Amino acid sequence: MTFAYADMPLDRCTNQRKNKSWLKTEFNNDNTLFCVINDGMGLFATNGIIAPIYLTKGQLPTLSVDSCIYLGKGDIALSQAEITDTNAATHIESNKAVSIFTVDFNKLRFSTQEELTEIGQWQPLKAMTPNLSPADASILALAKGMVHWHISHQFCGLCGNHSRAVEAGHARRCNDCRNMSFPRTDPAVIMLVEKMFADGIPRCLLGRQASWEKGVYSTLAGFVDPGESLEQAVIREVAEESGIVVENPKYCSSQPWPFPASIMLGFTAVAKTDAIDVTHDALEDAQWFSREQLSNFGVKSEVGEQNNEVEFKISSSSSISAYLIKAWKNKEIGQY
Repeated sequence: MTFAYADMPLDRCTNQRKNKSWLKTEFNNDNTLFCVINDGMGLFATNGIIAPIYLTKGQLPTLSVDSCIYLGKGDIALSQAEITDTNAATHIESNKAVSIFTVDFNKLRFSTQEELTEIGQWQPLKAMTPNLSPADASILALAKGMVHWHISHQFCGLCGNHSRAVEAGHARRCNDCRNMSFPRTDPAVIMLVEKMFADGIPRCLLGRQASWEKGVYSTLAGFVDPGESLEQAVIREVAEESGIVVENPKYCSSQPWPFPASIMLGFTAVAKTDAIDVTHDALEDAQWFSREQLSNFGVKSEVGEQNNEVEFKISSSSSISAYLIKAWKNKEIGQY
């Protein structure tokens, strides 16, 4: 199973990008493309086709290589709608091995910012993901995460002085003490908890936060603590969020989640208890759901004394949470 943001078509060129001469050559190559991130949002076409806009060097004449972050190089299929520089579109289409850089919108000149606003619209990546190719979603996710890291790490963690981007934007060096810092990825476990009940019906545990859209339920999740194994994190997080004691955590798969800098590590686990208690953590509610109930998610039903309409829904289809729920419903994962 390949998840959104996990189908990266680019070779990150980890060794080559440290060579300033090689990087400058790639930066000035006619085939090279650029994606701009503006407050976490990407630039998308406005002509009825939902596609990210990749820019050429000719559209960013004042841009310097030191202002950019190198993402990688690869054979990628780009449509004409994604390249708004018509003079370069045909050439790039016929030479698909291209390097891609990203740049923070705020590093561009005001005149360039105005021009970009005229050729496209700024949209959040998560909202656009269902309409994007796996390659585009992965490229933009990396771009979004890297730009956010630079914005939030402008000062040295040791001495507090300003730092600057080095190694094609994949590290920062302090201007004073020369300390190096690198982008981090925070591991988070996300788990499908199941239990066989006394009535012979297996059920899975889903919860929701108060800030979510009404009716949306998801698998439980939480960050891994320092010095903690992934399996220990699964057991701890389920207990903290729901009061349920689980055992036998088993790894399923993972998904990059650059919102802003996480990776989701998917597990299944078997519950030893069934009494739910959400009074000690962030969940508004948690419930046990059978496969039959999951099959009705997305279908409105009349419940409650006042016959209020409630439509149960799972989380975003692009998330590993949705995969875990659907895979368990289809008996592809889990013990029961």
